[in-house]
Amino acid sequence: MIQPTHSSRRILLPARTWFIYLSLLVAALLNLIPLGRLPGVPDWVALVLAFWCIHQPLKVGMAAAFCFGLAMDVAHAAVMGQHAFAYVLLAFFAAGWSRRVLWFPLAQQALHVLPMLLGTQLVMLLIRLATGAEFPGLSYFLSSFTATLLWYPASYLLLLPQYQPVERDETRPI
Repeated sequence: MIQPTHSSRRILLPARTWFIYLSLLVAALLNLIPLGRLPGVPDWVALVLAFWCIHQPLKVGMAAAFCFGLAMDVAHAAVMGQHAFAYVLLAFFAAGWSRRVLWFPLAQQALHVLPMLLGTQLVMLLIRLATGAEFPGLSYFLSSFTATLLWYPASYLLLLPQYQPVERDETRPI
């Protein structure tokens, strides 16, 4: 079984734009599942957005982050712009660190993604606190750690379509 890590010798197919935005749409729908205030539920949009900004920084960037952030603001009836601002910062740092992060194996990639996800949550929390909300407790930050643990399976699932061969040629070594 082929593992989607940096040490794979297979050449990945280019990511299709429709698949990237479909995965972001599915992540947004996963964010809309009503789970109440259950601690540890990851921000799926932030996780998938960070993944695509790291792996495809030319196809997914701050504009997509802003649009999905506004959609999450409207869907959660949150302070307008809190998700958008946090996701734009996430996209900026993920795209900026993409070349560095991709050199590491998936476990170390997850450790690079953790501060980005924590920073995203911190920005949203600071905006909420500035508008008069109460501090939700330290369990609020548990979702970043859950998303970090999901980095490996998310990477495998999101890279899976790129591992399919276009044509099978038994004479080629790759």
